Amino acid sequence: MSYLVPVILLSSFVLALVKRVSFYDSLTEGIKDALLLTLKLCPNLVAVFMAISLMQASGLSSMLANLVSPIFLYLGIPKELLELIILRPLSGSGSLALLESIYATYGVDSYLSVSASIIMGSTETIFYVVGVYFQGERDKKTGLAIPITLFASFIGVIVACAIARIIV
Repeated sequence: MSYLVPVILLSSFVLALVKRVSFYDSLTEGIKDALLLTLKLCPNLVAVFMAISLMQASGLSSMLANLVSPIFLYLGIPKELLELIILRPLSGSGSLALLESIYATYGVDSYLSVSASIIMGSTETIFYVVGVYFQGERDKKTGLAIPITLFASFIGVIVACAIARIIV
């Protein structure tokens, strides 16, 4: 694995020679574009991280979990997983901390832990990905991207809990 970066650089150099393009100029132009994209992403990332911190510190995620728990219980999703389900579209590291808490509280082989593991593996940090993707695009209109991905994530949660019932 340690040879991967040198192989990529060498391949890029050979391709530049074949195409008769200045390797160094292309490399520096790519680095410049990457740095500009990183600068464009900073405000979006700061906003997402602030929202996550505010939700956790204020207890809003817990209150929201308590509010929607009857609906989720009807769908077969345990109340103990709701805070993870709410936080997962926003934060990978925050939801990972909740996953570790579920492991510590219920054990790694429990239904809740298996469900939480499947949820973590089958869902994504939607708002982070949308922020990164659309910041790099010229067209900033997200359209139905967020509602569709939230719906797909919700279906994934329902299926994750059903699969966990079969496994455990």
